Amino acid sequence: MTATSRRPPADDPRVTLDEELGVFEPIPPYPPRTEREAEFYSLGDGEMFINMGPQHPSTHGVLRVVMKLDGEKVVDLDPVLGYLHRGVEKLCENADYHQTISQVDPLEYVSSLFNEWAPVMAYEQLLDIEVPRRAEYIRVLSGELNRISSHALFMGWMALDLGGLTPILWSFIERDEIVEMLAALTGQRMLFNYFRIGGVNGDLNHDFMSRLGDWMTRATQQIESNLTLLNENEIFVRRMRGLGTIDSETALRMCWTGPNLRATGLPFDVRRAHPYSVYPELDFDIPTRAEGDCLARYLLRLDEIKQSLRIIDQCLDRMPDGPIMAKLPRLLRPRPGRAYAAVEGPRGQYAAYAISDGTDQPFRLRIHDPSFIHLQSVGLLVPGHLIADTIAVMASLDPIMGGVDK
Repeated sequence: MTATSRRPPADDPRVTLDEELGVFEPIPPYPPRTEREAEFYSLGDGEMFINMGPQHPSTHGVLRVVMKLDGEKVVDLDPVLGYLHRGVEKLCENADYHQTISQVDPLEYVSSLFNEWAPVMAYEQLLDIEVPRRAEYIRVLSGELNRISSHALFMGWMALDLGGLTPILWSFIERDEIVEMLAALTGQRMLFNYFRIGGVNGDLNHDFMSRLGDWMTRATQQIESNLTLLNENEIFVRRMRGLGTIDSETALRMCWTGPNLRATGLPFDVRRAHPYSVYPELDFDIPTRAEGDCLARYLLRLDEIKQSLRIIDQCLDRMPDGPIMAKLPRLLRPRPGRAYAAVEGPRGQYAAYAISDGTDQPFRLRIHDPSFIHLQSVGLLVPGHLIADTIAVMASLDPIMGGVDK
């Protein structure tokens, strides 16, 4: 390419943006393909389109939201997905069973242990493997720690999207303590690659246990002080109350799961509804809220943190001795068949559907991600609210874009 044929930079004052770089219109450059598209992209009197995003830490350039506005009031909204292009499901179908565990980690990179848990359970069904009890307790222990760190970040992100900076700094302090613990256990701070088919990659060690014991002595007090920062903030509470309300019937129709569903009053939790691992042996409650608004979704996650602390206490008290891995051949070739496994992640039901054709690679692997399901509902929650409220509603759903484009 010659120097004269290069596109001039956008900050060059001699460039006319409309002529040289093009105008990025929210209206697609093709005729409407569906009735919904034709309805959405038709403007009424005084209405206009605007592109919004990225506005949330997880939507860093990979979520585009087209809003139809009447002044500052949102008339309709269309979340446009498909900018991430991960192709993880296809990558897993071209890797052996062990290698797929590292491929699914980046899908929900804030809570990657749950990304590993569902496929590993599906593979164990195909192989008819019994996981040692100590490994199951370690899975639950590390998973609940990961849940707390994810919910802690949610609190900070929620406040950040409403204009508060201090809570996100406090949330990262809490999250960093937990990921340092998990790093002592797994070897990594973010994409853990810790669960294995038949168990876990390493046993509890002194570094992890000392960090965990130190954190548990002050965890409740720390979390309560973090909550006070937001729960006693009148601006935060009044902005959230009554915003983005949804009833339980609509939430079920839109296939919601996790904290977002339980905030409408339905106590559905995979750990209780379809028990797995050692959760049936543990004593914990399924918190619910009846309001179904942004504040309820926020408060419910705080309730879940307290229940996770109860589960961690019981895991430490009841941790059995024994092996952490089942005896398996190095190369796995499950019998032909199919298996489905679901776990309760921080954002809802995370599931994997695996098909084996008898070779050492999955014939098919399909992943159910809750963020994709919840984002499709934004068009129901936002109309009638203001532009600024749209950001708060989307933040309350706690989306992670990594799993949306699988």
